[in-house]
Amino acid sequence: MWLYKRFSNLLSRLIALNSIVILLVILIAGISVKDYACFLVNSEQVTGQDLVDTLNGFLWKVGIIVFIVVGMFHYFTVRKMMSPIRSLSAAAKSVKEGSVPTKIDIRTSGEMKELIENFNSMTETLYFVQEQREEMLRDIAHELRTPLTNINGYLEALENRVIEGDSELFGSLLEESQRITRIVELITELNSWNEGNFFSDKQFRPLMINELLTKVITTFQLKLEDNFTEIEIHVDRAGIQANQDGLKQAFTNILQNIIDYNTGKKLTVNGLIENETYTIVLTHTGQFIDPEKKDLIFERFYRMEQSRSAETGGAGLGLAITKSIIASHGGKVGINTDGNCHTFWIELPLHSKI
Repeated sequence: MWLYKRFSNLLSRLIALNSIVILLVILIAGISVKDYACFLVNSEQVTGQDLVDTLNGFLWKVGIIVFIVVGMFHYFTVRKMMSPIRSLSAAAKSVKEGSVPTKIDIRTSGEMKELIENFNSMTETLYFVQEQREEMLRDIAHELRTPLTNINGYLEALENRVIEGDSELFGSLLEESQRITRIVELITELNSWNEGNFFSDKQFRPLMINELLTKVITTFQLKLEDNFTEIEIHVDRAGIQANQDGLKQAFTNILQNIIDYNTGKKLTVNGLIENETYTIVLTHTGQFIDPEKKDLIFERFYRMEQSRSAETGGAGLGLAITKSIIASHGGKVGINTDGNCHTFWIELPLHSKI
């Protein structure tokens, strides 16, 4: 069996197995007939036509016995080889029926092992996507429930003449309606970037990343001066291939987040060229973030203070949109923190260095 084990993929194993079976049949039958012929000639003195007839009968018997024995060996060996395929078939049926199958144990090697590993990864991804989808639906329902409840309550009160309409009431209704519209627009924007849309509405062109970052910072100049007494900015000059509006929104979301949750007086912004990557680092002191949960702030609808409403704390989609925008550019975004000192970082692949 050592020859059989040397083959890693299924086709080679089947070829090796069939070759071994044929070789076993030939060897067993040949050796048996040879030994029996020697016995008949030397011990029984059988010769001539009697020897031929006796050997023919013996060959048939040996052939049938060897066929049965080797056939059983072939059957159970192939059955063992096909076991992973049966497991894959059952798991694929579960996926087809809408359920998530259990992880398939890997007890093989070669191409079959790679196939099972990829299938396990696929099912894990499907499970994660399904969980994310269900969680998103719950979050959307939660975010929309409050404004819709308020609108329905006001409208029912107006219909039943419990209250009279005035400009203040209608202004409140308009505010709730705008809140719903804002959430829906953010979800639409997030999904458009998640789809990896590189069509006309998401065109990528060469641009100077340092100029774009400086322009965004300038638009926040008054807010930054109100929140920080010390601002240090160093941005290296570099060109990248990007969607200008998308990156502008990503930088805006991070700066707005820094301002909303800032507790310190110093902000540091650095844009550095590192190998073939342009790294943007923004450091400040802000409200406490659990270092073990720091990556959650880039998830949909996550807010550090869960009790805060969408009206006061935003919809919890800004940084999620930022993550999708940066990912669509082939980059990464994250945060390093010790709890209070936060460092947002963005890594973008360089298009050119100028």
